[in-house]
Amino acid sequence: MTALKARGACALALATLLFAPAAHAQKQGGILKSYVWDTPPSASIHEEATISTVFPFMPVFNNLVLFDQTKLEANLGTIVPDLGKSWAWDDSKTKLTFQLEQGVKWHDGKPFTANDVKCTFDLISGLVKSDDFRKNPRKIWYHNVKQITVKGDNEVTFELKAPQPSFLALLASGYSPVYPCHVPQKEMRVNPIGTGPFKVAEQKRGDSIKLARNPDYWKKGKPHLDGIEYRIINNRSTRVLAFIAGEVDLTFVSDITVAGLKDVEAKAPKSVCQFVPSNNTINMIVNSSAPPFDNPKVRLAMALAIDRGAFNTILAEGKSSIGAVMLPGPEGVWSMPPEELAKLPGYNPDRSKDLAQARKIMEELGYGPNKMLKVKVSTRNIPLYRDPAVIFIDQMKAVYIDGELDNVDTPLWHAKVTRKDYAVGLNTTGVGVDDPDVALVENFTCASERNYTGYCNKEVDDLIFAQSRETDPGKRKQILWQAERKIVEDVARPIILHNKAATCWAPYVKGVTSHINSLYNSWRMENVWLDK
Repeated sequence: MTALKARGACALALATLLFAPAAHAQKQGGILKSYVWDTPPSASIHEEATISTVFPFMPVFNNLVLFDQTKLEANLGTIVPDLGKSWAWDDSKTKLTFQLEQGVKWHDGKPFTANDVKCTFDLISGLVKSDDFRKNPRKIWYHNVKQITVKGDNEVTFELKAPQPSFLALLASGYSPVYPCHVPQKEMRVNPIGTGPFKVAEQKRGDSIKLARNPDYWKKGKPHLDGIEYRIINNRSTRVLAFIAGEVDLTFVSDITVAGLKDVEAKAPKSVCQFVPSNNTINMIVNSSAPPFDNPKVRLAMALAIDRGAFNTILAEGKSSIGAVMLPGPEGVWSMPPEELAKLPGYNPDRSKDLAQARKIMEELGYGPNKMLKVKVSTRNIPLYRDPAVIFIDQMKAVYIDGELDNVDTPLWHAKVTRKDYAVGLNTTGVGVDDPDVALVENFTCASERNYTGYCNKEVDDLIFAQSRETDPGKRKQILWQAERKIVEDVARPIILHNKAATCWAPYVKGVTSHINSLYNSWRMENVWLDK
């Protein structure tokens, strides 16, 4: 076992031990200090597609159900009640009925009812339209919702068009809070109202976000903290130094790289760090409607030129993972077998063959050392994106593509790629739930707002939605892998690397964990306390 793997294993073991033994000693009070790596585009989780919004604002809300905040893995077996205190499927497995908590109030004092659930998911699923709802990146998650009905104030039923084993997991994501009916969406973007353990106290754009304890929180005895303060710190080195110096108690999720982890271990050795997969991929996006990238041969040459091993070595000292769309094992339960992966274009262990094929394609198209294809490579202006973009540009030179880096600020990035206002991009994509109904449905189906490349293949859509309906896990995997093979062969959105990184916190911070198969779902913060 390498030193880094050993450290990661020890950190995981330590983090696991932190919860139950210390539960009786929980202390009330204190302000937890953390940070966000850039300014969130808005405070509305349902309108955004970034952890920059979820991490600081998830504590403001509740879901119907939630992935257990004390477990390391988020899956169907770790879903616990939240606003939905109980639930049951009918015999057809197409009707899911929730009994709701009573006596819950929104932060402005108005009562929570079943109508709030219906309003939220009618809007997200597209059953109801609103001009005030500007973006809906996860509408495709709820493509299977036929209707939502209420019975009184405390019962709500989701009726699906067909059985969908993953549906409850979608509702458990940090991306799936319940919104209030009575608050306009424009207000939710700047001053969100929730039922959660913390209220928004203050926001200074580009500077800080402050949350205060909700004294009327419906879960008695929670939260333990008096508040949470998030600084906006754009520079990665500054963030690491701030943590080491004790200026912040908790890092941003999955923000500590392999190199940064070494600094933390050397200079703040008592820190607790979880080095785990984030279910966040580095991927190449190409606007296939923009010449010459409308030519599939150009896209294939680019895909063949990607040296995934080099990305892994440079960015993570070989500690990240290589796979197709789904999170690789052992943490990912849906990953394609390695022997099947090796058969796909761009995954040949013999890099020289792929590179030779790529050069031949480009030469046949008239490109070469004396005639380079010039292009801007757009990416989000944070290190998680910029660093691999620099590597990508360097690798593309081997196939006569001369890239120029185009840095785009976070508030503009997702809107830019959604409207296809780019030619080539280096993107990272986080997966809200480790399930094909998120990773494939969200990024590769024709109707998805987050299908940034505009890829549309009816055969692939049919496969994706067929696996969604399949109740047998083994059969579901086989259909999934058929879809993945076709996605890779079509160069829809080549997955370059599945990232691993660390989240760290001071030894006196208790009750926090970071899920090993998604970075979006473990930040409710109602269990966190300070043992100072």
